[in-house]
Amino acid sequence: MKNYLLAGIISLLMIAGCSNKEDGEESKIALLKTTDPEPVELVDHPETESFGHAIKKELAKKKELYDVAVIQSKEQTLVVYKVKHLQRFKMKKIEKDMEKLLEDKHPGEDFILSSDYKIFLETVRLKEQIQQKTISKKEAEKEFKDIIELQKEKT
Repeated sequence: MKNYLLAGIISLLMIAGCSNKEDGEESKIALLKTTDPEPVELVDHPETESFGHAIKKELAKKKELYDVAVIQSKEQTLVVYKVKHLQRFKMKKIEKDMEKLLEDKHPGEDFILSSDYKIFLETVRLKEQIQQKTISKKEAEKEFKDIIELQKEKT
């Protein structure tokens, strides 16, 4: 009986020790929990500063989604989202509705939508690098293009 109790206590301590989350480490939990990352804007135009926030706010209203990340560059806007588990059966319809909503509200803007977890994770990592200033603007734009290419490979 003592051995089982000791093994249980050790297991709990190991689990508790592994669950430590440090600040700025959203990418480590991005696939497991809602991270709610701030939009990243790789443009220099002051008039477009709230564009990413507006898109994020519009999509956050959708009950099928539980996490949205937005990266806006000069030419394209990447919108990556996570769909609630039971809503995954309607993925095509959800993406079609989102595309229509974004095109109606922001005509002329080139949107790339993705529900891929790998793309979401790469987006969160890029946002962290930009916030921590470990990446230059030019490198960030190159990384953004790499994420777009990765998305195109998936489709």
